[in-house]
Amino acid sequence: MNKGNIVAAALPVSKKLAGELGYELVEVTLDKEPSGKYLRIYLDKPEGITLDDCETFHRRVQPLIEHLDYDFLEVCSPGLDRPLKTPEDFKRAEGEEIEVRLFKPVDGAKIFQGTLAGLEEGRVLLDTAQGRREFPQKSIALAKRFISLEGIEDVDLGE
Repeated sequence: MNKGNIVAAALPVSKKLAGELGYELVEVTLDKEPSGKYLRIYLDKPEGITLDDCETFHRRVQPLIEHLDYDFLEVCSPGLDRPLKTPEDFKRAEGEEIEVRLFKPVDGAKIFQGTLAGLEEGRVLLDTAQGRREFPQKSIALAKRFISLEGIEDVDLGE
C-alpha cells in the first residue's frame, strides 16, 4: 500500500475516534525515516492535548489500523507553532500574532508579522505595524503563530 493510501485509510478511522473522544483531528501523516515508517496522528482540543489524551487515543486507534503498512505509530500534539493550513487553523488563530513567509517577495520582503485578522475568500488578512496587508493563501509558503521569548526569564541549565 502506498503512502497516500495508508494516510487515506487511517484518516476516517482517526477522525471518527477523535470526535468520539472530544478531540480535533489536526492531521495524519506517514513519514519515512531511517528507522522506519512513522504513522503520525496529530490531535488537539481547546484546552490543549495532554499526554494522557494521546495515550488514550493511541490505545483505542491502534487495533483499528494495525493492518496498515507502518512501523511506528505516534499520537501527538501538533505544537503551538504548527503551520496554519486549513480554514479552521486560521479561524482558531484569529486575533493572535502570526508570522507569514511568502514564496516570492512583496514590497521587497518575504516575511511579515502581525495580528491575524482572518481568512476571507482565500486571502489572509494581517494587521501589521504598517497597516492591513492581504496575501493570497496560495502565495504563502508558511504561516504560523509567532512565539516571542521576550519576557521569559533565563533558565539555568546547570551548566
